[in-house]
Amino acid sequence: MARNRRLILSSPPEVWRLLSDGRRYGEWVTGTQHVLDADPHWPDVGARLKVRVGAGPLTLDDTCVVRVCEPQRRLELESKADPFGAARIAMRLIPWGVNTLFTLDWHPLRGPGTRMHGLPVDYLVAIRNGMMLTKLARIAVREHETGPRGT
Repeated sequence: MARNRRLILSSPPEVWRLLSDGRRYGEWVTGTQHVLDADPHWPDVGARLKVRVGAGPLTLDDTCVVRVCEPQRRLELESKADPFGAARIAMRLIPWGVNTLFTLDWHPLRGPGTRMHGLPVDYLVAIRNGMMLTKLARIAVREHETGPRGT
């Protein structure tokens, strides 16, 4: 499992606003080229988000399904990217004064990732997820200062 933590200088409701807009995942999820589709009831349990991930011409389509949703507190997704299998992505928003302590846990569930699970893979995933949290934090702080989407 790879675990990352980040203090985000925005409140849990402000951070949750970003998580609850499936169309915006491409802005902060590292490796996402674009969002193909987001269920209108995202992030309710069972909602799906389809994204194209990759680098350059090497892409694949990934589907994330919401498994747990506790608004402004917890969101858990199952990410399926065949032929690579599936992973559990668990996000927690913990109030820290007026800010948010954000934790992200990633764990392979099925497929080759379960056999490659261990220090080297977890280290690379932790680097990727750290980049992701940095992007999320920048967007949340910018919107905290200017309002959502610059309004």
